[in-house]
Amino acid sequence: MTRQFRRFGVIGGGAWGTAIAQMLTREGQEVLIWCLEPDVAEAINTSHENSHFLPGVPLKQELRATNDLADLYGMDAIFAVAPAQHTRKTLRALRGHLDPGTPVVLCSKGIELATGEFMTEVLREELPEAVPAVLSGPSFAIDVARGLPTAVTFAIEDAALGADLIAAISTPTFRPYLAHDLLGAEIGGAVKNVLAIACGIALGKGLGRSAHAALIARGSAEMTRLALKLGADRETLSGLSGLGDLVLTCSSENSRNMSCGLALGRGEALDDILGARKAVTEGVATAPVLRRIAAEHGVEMPICDAVAAVIEGEINVDEAILRLLMRPNKAEAVTV
Repeated sequence: MTRQFRRFGVIGGGAWGTAIAQMLTREGQEVLIWCLEPDVAEAINTSHENSHFLPGVPLKQELRATNDLADLYGMDAIFAVAPAQHTRKTLRALRGHLDPGTPVVLCSKGIELATGEFMTEVLREELPEAVPAVLSGPSFAIDVARGLPTAVTFAIEDAALGADLIAAISTPTFRPYLAHDLLGAEIGGAVKNVLAIACGIALGKGLGRSAHAALIARGSAEMTRLALKLGADRETLSGLSGLGDLVLTCSSENSRNMSCGLALGRGEALDDILGARKAVTEGVATAPVLRRIAAEHGVEMPICDAVAAVIEGEINVDEAILRLLMRPNKAEAVTV
């Protein structure tokens, strides 16, 4: 029997959460977005614009915002779009107020720094009654909010449930592709942010587009090695949530992670870069925990390791570049 989805809650009033809420809002569907900042919710409700995180994009008048997570109780599905390091506490606030079997679609791309857990693990601990799903792929918030063509991976174990949910959220310009490999989708989304910092550093230092392309290709190999070691599918990492998202994030200054790397490569201090930003740069928190996970599983990830070392102040950008250039020659094939 087809399951109907008409009421959606979105956790997170940043650019990506607002874009997802905008995409979901259409005739016959109720969408409520929870915003941490009262002024953001008020702006969405009154001026129909998120001037703080997504300025210049008119939002649909039917989209409503709230500052009270309790207002999301009883929704047909929840899209969790809070930054990865804040996802646990927002999910915890829904304990006891989520119907068993409700899909919670995880849209944050990162790994919890304190525990080394992916968002699906965090969800299972905080809301075991929920059905986990992962939305990931090459998708800038501004493009989705404006209705520009976008394709993403929608990973969920129950294919029938996934098909029903995709039918409710897809549009001619927003195309989710059904997949079953949640872990692979999460790995792609998290690792590409760290690699984007590396690509930004290379361009910021003036190393050229050849080096940039090499970092994307070798970064893809690192991502795939880790995914295979952790039990994900190789095909996932060559799809939208892997290679697709990697190419987009590593190739545009609209990427917060790429632009962070550019600034680092140009000699700016990390604290100054982050202090001037409203939005979270997920790769900064992900890099150290990713290095730890790779070491624990014996996976070589030299690019990600170099980024983590720069982030944690162990080496400077020039030393990181030299470390990578001095690595011994090896075969190109991806090995675990």
